[in-house]
Amino acid sequence: MAAQLVDAHGRVHNYLRIAVTDRCNLRCVYCMPEEGLSFEPDSRILSYEEITEIVQAAAGLGIKKLRITGGEPLVRKGLDRLISMLSAIPGIEDIALTTNGIYLAPFADRLKAAGLTRVNISLDSLRADRFAMITRGGDVSKVLAGLRASQRAGFHPIKLNMVLMKGINDDEVDDFLRMTLKESIQVRFIEYMPIGHADSSWRAAYLPLDYVLERCSRMGLDYRPCGEVYGNGPAQSYQFDGAAGTFGLIHPVSDHFCSSCNRLRLTADGSIKPCLYWSDEYNVRKHIGNPSAIAAIFLKALGAKPETHEMAKALAGQQQTQSPTIRRMSQIGG
Repeated sequence: MAAQLVDAHGRVHNYLRIAVTDRCNLRCVYCMPEEGLSFEPDSRILSYEEITEIVQAAAGLGIKKLRITGGEPLVRKGLDRLISMLSAIPGIEDIALTTNGIYLAPFADRLKAAGLTRVNISLDSLRADRFAMITRGGDVSKVLAGLRASQRAGFHPIKLNMVLMKGINDDEVDDFLRMTLKESIQVRFIEYMPIGHADSSWRAAYLPLDYVLERCSRMGLDYRPCGEVYGNGPAQSYQFDGAAGTFGLIHPVSDHFCSSCNRLRLTADGSIKPCLYWSDEYNVRKHIGNPSAIAAIFLKALGAKPETHEMAKALAGQQQTQSPTIRRMSQIGG
């Protein structure tokens, strides 16, 4: 089937990120304010059947890859049922999960059996006290248990996502890099993004990812680009000589990857977002029961997708050409 989701800038879209909830059991400093957010009532959250119907229409337009996100997707009961429903849709080839890992260990085998392909685990510190500070109460031992359970279940690749923050966790880069020497995992360093806020605290904590490569040199370890790593999306991937794993750099601010963007987003309350950063959204839930209308909303959203975001302008405090989203990261799904 020829790709049908091609935007005005020639980018083919075959990837849909699906937020199944806006709720989360953590309050990470870059994702949610300390006091939390006003969560949507259950009645406004897409049911698994509604999500499946939307994905069926999207698959007919060329969507092949899915990523289940939140909030924290594992606070939603019966997630393996949704995975099973989605994996049965013709044309869907890959289903991944992004999770904070707290609840992952008891469900890893069940999710694998349901058809989940890959797992991304958010892990911004390996130190118990610091992890609790960044997440405002999380237990890093539970995340590490989720990592081990995912390895035993046979997920591959397994990615660890670390949001790099100056003065907060930048002194742990070496520890994360060393993990890749012996473990077959992908550590991905991600620049702090101003999603839902571009205030002075974000600018103060922002650190470009050149810092990671500087640390490699200081460690005296030889590394090389390792080409495309399966499922690594926008990350530039590297590997130390003789290492079991890899590390990647995702720098949406300092060196954005908009020219190769292939994704759309479905929010938990039923809107299509063409771009993570901008405020544009298109309600698709009201068209449930009408597959052609659902497809039309995807095409409408794609038609409005801009060529690029302007996060670098936010960093510099410059005027932007559009309105950034006021939703926080937890409300979009990243």
